[in-house]
Amino acid sequence: MTTLGFQLYSARNFPPFSDVLTKLAKAGYKEVEGFGGMYGDLDDAGLKSLRADLDKNGLTMPTGHFAVDMLENAPDHALKIARTLGVQSIYAPYLMPEERPTDAKGWHAFGARLQKISKPFKDAGFDFGWHNHDFEFFALEDGSLPIEQIFAGGPDLSWEADIAWVVRGDSDPFKWIETYGSRITAVHVKDIGQNTDEGGWADVGHGVLDWAKLMQALRKTRAAHYIVEHDNPSDLDRVVTRSIASFKTY
Repeated sequence: MTTLGFQLYSARNFPPFSDVLTKLAKAGYKEVEGFGGMYGDLDDAGLKSLRADLDKNGLTMPTGHFAVDMLENAPDHALKIARTLGVQSIYAPYLMPEERPTDAKGWHAFGARLQKISKPFKDAGFDFGWHNHDFEFFALEDGSLPIEQIFAGGPDLSWEADIAWVVRGDSDPFKWIETYGSRITAVHVKDIGQNTDEGGWADVGHGVLDWAKLMQALRKTRAAHYIVEHDNPSDLDRVVTRSIASFKTY
């Protein structure tokens, strides 16, 4: 059975993380994914304490999100975090709207920038890639998509495919799984619903995405990690338990 992880960004409004990790372990998760907001500013003692909490609960953190700024300007610090926490795959997760290029040339240059940023991490043995949202799938003036330009500019970048964001970008996820399957090393497993109080997201298996069919396609890729995410849950226990129960059926 495919191992399921949990993106801790989903639990950012339900502190402390030490209790969240215990909850996840009891629910049957074996992996978690970290994000910059929880470890970017930790000192050595804080990082070691977080690692101890992971170990105590029998959890690993094989994947992690790191801000582009840190990856580019403080790679040694990012490497220290990754090594301390056991991260193996590093993903740059996002660009603020004001930072996003507006044309194909700009997105191609951004991909080349990520390729350059990746060097110290790949040289150190880490997987390095990009995690998408919806904006990478909105057509540019020349008809191309930012996701195409990013990967053209960064030919060695991996992809953490956030399937629900692909759908929110009005794109067919199966097309992109086939197109970039050789780049996919991790997948965000999330769902889309009608609950406006939760940003239109849903627990896995309780929304509109056909995850059984998606998993058939994704298992043909290089994806080694599948990670539950819900961007704005009102009930963490519900997301944790219902999502893993649904995933076990796929």
